[in-house]
Amino acid sequence: MLEEIQKRPFVRPLFWWITGILLQVCFPLEQLSWFLLLLVVGVVIFSLLFAKKQPDVLYSCRWVWGVLIACFFLFFAIQSTSLAEKRMALPASSGWLFEKAKETQAAMVAKLDKLQVSDEDKAILATLTVNYRQTLSRETRNRFSASGVAHIISVSGFHVGIVSGFLSLLFSVFPGRPFFRWLRFLLTMLLVWAYAFISGLSAPATRAALMLTIWLAGQVLNRRPERYNTLSAAAFCMLAYNPLSLFDIGFQLSFSAVFFILYLQPRFSRLIKLRNPIFITLWDIVTITTAAQIGTVFLGCFYFGGCSTVFLFTNLFVSLMAIVLIPTTLYWMILPTEIPGMGILQWVIEVLIKSMMEVVNRFSQIPWATLAVRFDLITLLCAYGILGLFLCYLRSKRTWLLFSALIMFLFLLCRQIVLYYL
Repeated sequence: MLEEIQKRPFVRPLFWWITGILLQVCFPLEQLSWFLLLLVVGVVIFSLLFAKKQPDVLYSCRWVWGVLIACFFLFFAIQSTSLAEKRMALPASSGWLFEKAKETQAAMVAKLDKLQVSDEDKAILATLTVNYRQTLSRETRNRFSASGVAHIISVSGFHVGIVSGFLSLLFSVFPGRPFFRWLRFLLTMLLVWAYAFISGLSAPATRAALMLTIWLAGQVLNRRPERYNTLSAAAFCMLAYNPLSLFDIGFQLSFSAVFFILYLQPRFSRLIKLRNPIFITLWDIVTITTAAQIGTVFLGCFYFGGCSTVFLFTNLFVSLMAIVLIPTTLYWMILPTEIPGMGILQWVIEVLIKSMMEVVNRFSQIPWATLAVRFDLITLLCAYGILGLFLCYLRSKRTWLLFSALIMFLFLLCRQIVLYYL
């Protein structure tokens, strides 16, 4: 376990940072946290004076330095969370950059009026492409949620991944020399972050843009970034900027989904060996969707009181259509309509959005499409604990992990029985 953590240096500061956030939210420790800083400063000064006589003490007491670093992160996490809580009481104000992003978003959405589709389809396209949700009705959101494709109508890592893939295809004409590799990297990052800003810098979009930035920076520097470390670095950066993002639903769903995709999808993918590129693509969609659903199903039960039973079928069709629809619509929204071929693009957009809505409407009308299950906080934590213990057991085959999962499951059953009769 220690070797695995050492490979991912962002895991430890992320752990202590989240611990500091939770401590400040549950037990306000803004004043007491200064003792942590005084402890760190005092030990550092003492060690510098003492090390002149015994230089080996710095190495022999390295566990003490680990504790001091943990105290350092706890102090700044508590102070940052306290500052974020105070900012919540102030009137919200958006900067010049966000105002320009909103203007650009409104201009892009206005162009959708030229499409020969219903107002509902236009609202879906506006949400699907630039996260413009003002015209999206609650009934439409409920249909997407019942079909298990609610993530499609919220700009997330899926959308950022499609945009970055389209940009990579567009810039693939550049030569492979170092100058053009850097130019391709800078243009991709500029356009991806521009898209994230226009879509409102939602937690999933920001996470995806950060992970993509770290990943591509490693590629352009001839390094191979570690995927879990990249995920931890993105989470740490977001929580350092705004510690209260930890309690954002989009933040929790996004990072939970990506973690389980990174962990489970390669294992699911190896279950069936395929060679046909078409079947490989379809199987990847199935495995990614299944892994993401496993990671977010308990959060869905906690926040929304239910989960979809048809998500696998709807995601297969809707994801394939969205892969074509999102870049095509963005391309059509940005460029003037006078350019030759834009009429064909408009026809493709109209056909795809109508087909997507037909799929969503059909599956949302199935009587058993949604399973109503309500979790409270204790059930949520125990459910993820059972899942984590079971996955660890499958990897290490240690019996005590399975036994612990069964004990936790028994505790949940006894608790539900007591609550039912009370």
